[in-house]
Amino acid sequence: MNEVMNDALHQIFGFDTFRPNQEEIVSNIIEGNDVFAVMPTGGGKSLCYQLPAYMQDGLCVVVSPLISLMKDQVDAAKANGLNAEFLNSTLSPKDRIRVYQAIENEELDLLYVSPERFAMPDFMIKLKQAKVSFFAIDEAHCISEWGHDFRPDYLSLSNIIIHFPKAPIAAFTATATHKVSDDIVNKLGLRKPHLTRASFDRPNLFYQVVPKDNLDIQLLQFLRDHEGESGIIYRTTRKSVESTAEFLQEQGVYALAYHAGLTPKQRKENQDRFNRDDVHVVVATIAFGMGIDKSNVRFVLHGDLPKNMEGYYQETGRAGRDGESAHCRLFFNRSDIVRIRYFIEQTEDPNDRKIAEHQLFQMVRFAETNACRRKILLGYFDEVYTKDNCKTCDVCMGDVECVDASVPAQKIMSAIYRSGQKFGAVHIADIVVGAKTQKIKKLGHDQLKTYGAGKEKDKKYWRQIIDNLLAQDCILQNAEKHSSLELTPKGQQILLGKKQFEVIRQKSVQQAVPEGITAGYSQKLFAQLRTERQRIAKKECVPPFVIFSDRTLREMALYFSDTPEKMGGVSGVGDAKLKKYGDTFMTIIEMYKLMNPEEAEEHAVLQAPIKIKKTRKNKTGKTVKETLKMAKQGLTVEGIAAIRDLGEGTIGQHIETLLAEGHHDDLDIDRLIDPEIRIMCEELFDRLSGASMRSIIEASGNKVTYADLRLVRAFMQVKSS
Repeated sequence: MNEVMNDALHQIFGFDTFRPNQEEIVSNIIEGNDVFAVMPTGGGKSLCYQLPAYMQDGLCVVVSPLISLMKDQVDAAKANGLNAEFLNSTLSPKDRIRVYQAIENEELDLLYVSPERFAMPDFMIKLKQAKVSFFAIDEAHCISEWGHDFRPDYLSLSNIIIHFPKAPIAAFTATATHKVSDDIVNKLGLRKPHLTRASFDRPNLFYQVVPKDNLDIQLLQFLRDHEGESGIIYRTTRKSVESTAEFLQEQGVYALAYHAGLTPKQRKENQDRFNRDDVHVVVATIAFGMGIDKSNVRFVLHGDLPKNMEGYYQETGRAGRDGESAHCRLFFNRSDIVRIRYFIEQTEDPNDRKIAEHQLFQMVRFAETNACRRKILLGYFDEVYTKDNCKTCDVCMGDVECVDASVPAQKIMSAIYRSGQKFGAVHIADIVVGAKTQKIKKLGHDQLKTYGAGKEKDKKYWRQIIDNLLAQDCILQNAEKHSSLELTPKGQQILLGKKQFEVIRQKSVQQAVPEGITAGYSQKLFAQLRTERQRIAKKECVPPFVIFSDRTLREMALYFSDTPEKMGGVSGVGDAKLKKYGDTFMTIIEMYKLMNPEEAEEHAVLQAPIKIKKTRKNKTGKTVKETLKMAKQGLTVEGIAAIRDLGEGTIGQHIETLLAEGHHDDLDIDRLIDPEIRIMCEELFDRLSGASMRSIIEASGNKVTYADLRLVRAFMQVKSS
């Protein structure tokens, strides 16, 4: 079984090995067992159900709340050679009939549906008539009221085991505490499921928290430093989304807004433009959350404090899904806490308020910690991070440092104590800076010993000291006494000089590149490959990452993969994509090598460590010699390709190999391609010496192809040698 699975993995997805936990999950689904898997974003959840769907007879029904994402998921599955469709409210009646017909004819491997669709009686009748192999529940945390994104429509999924008692259920989620996990298993009625709780660690993500001060300018500076990269900026409210997007647009940054107040058509258009790389920056509320499957998001910025760690983890998880390095920056100001607390206080249920308060406390602790942020984040999910230094957060990289602030803290706490512990942060800061307010004069606080004790610093500095004292439980705000500040026992120790008080201070960041991330690739070649990917994506009306991910293109640009063997060895290039897109990308790489011989020579030394995938057998099991045999029989390149179910470019590669091996006397180019095409190619080469293949094809009026040009050039080189 393992060998069969690995062959299918290689053939469909172009991967040599499974990621952690994938193999066990796929095996259990194929064996008919229920599965519950908690796997982080980017951990490869979709492969866990797509691979068994391909390997098994029957239909895999994928239940997902992501209507806006379904088309992209289906396009990606089709690009890998699977038969997939979706059913949701966006389909026309004609398309719904077409999909139902495909279900009835048992033509599909995968069917994506929303939970609302699954609950419809008519759909259930249709489904019972189909041959269902198993169910996959995506975003399974939506079924739990304890989760961060509960959806009542998900509760209907508990009926799966009633209507389909023999069909296994595989439930997946990217985030779930142990309490939420238990609730999911119980609500779905999973039967002795295989349980997987993968590590939540995303080592390619760099976590950073910076003080929020003039946020729009801070965001603009970040975007200037990351020009051309795709990213998401999260804001809390629709108003803040609109204002930030408008500001960035005024500064020349092409940024789109996304929030629930836009029409469905506007939201879909903005999301599609982001997915297609037509626009690089989206400013959004969390409504933009789960509908994103874009693999090359290089940064996620939070302009406001998230309500809880689980939501923050999900949102930062949109970054770096291709495994490449990505930046997650949170802009933090304690005023965000006041805003969130206001909404928490509107919650009627005392238990819900308590839970929300605890979640907020954990989020603030993450933002204000002077310890490894990765350790704090993983600890929320009960995962112990054992390394002393993660090398991918601002604290571990020395972006922040601990500074002794005992004296400033004593000045603030002295003002609090001497004024009777009856006043809020604004008034205390005014006392310390020596402000001449009517309130201070009326109360006589200008006579206090600490009045003006901190006049060398501005009020903003002293508010930050107050925030730090609150965060470290040295003082507290008494909500019943108009948020007046009071000393805690810990604060009293610092005031008396018996304990030291430290704060963290920002330094310049030195972001490390995590291990295993593609580096040293040709950026110029990568840019050309991205341009070609964009052209194909627009032609096929799919997002660029459906064609190839950025990581796959970087590997091509690292190893200069200009042969089917080398291209097949690139991560993410399966049989279907090699056959469909291989010729085009190999030609671009080959032409780049010809135009940049010195760079090509430098990258040639990188070929040795490539783990070349063992050559996959095609359906007929033929070799290059079989191509020679057919060529001797007088078959054209087109005819050989059709018989062998291979691309014409691949057959052209075989011809080039045969010519290099000295078989030119056995091959007649005018029998392999039309003589008129051959003459046209030769004339174009002579007239446009040194031009790119694309330019030559355009000059021919698209009468010749990449495969034609390569073949003619190979024969011309033989004649001239």
